[in-house]
Amino acid sequence: MFLMAEQVQKKPSVYKRFVKFVKEVRSELKKVIWPSRSQLINYTLTVIVICLILGVVVWLFDALFGFLYTLVFA
Repeated sequence: MFLMAEQVQKKPSVYKRFVKFVKEVRSELKKVIWPSRSQLINYTLTVIVICLILGVVVWLFDALFGFLYTLVFA
């Protein structure tokens, strides 16, 4: 039932765990394949265009439903 002093393991200090975490993060970031400048520009423009198109579609539906609402309830 009782644990011997050798069997009890202390948790590493907060500092040691933080240092280990930072080292692991740096190691993982070295494995990342970062996009080139031209890829980044293309992806960014694609996202902006899609957001604008979706915004216009939502605005059109809002205008349509607003118009239908005024026809029915006004």
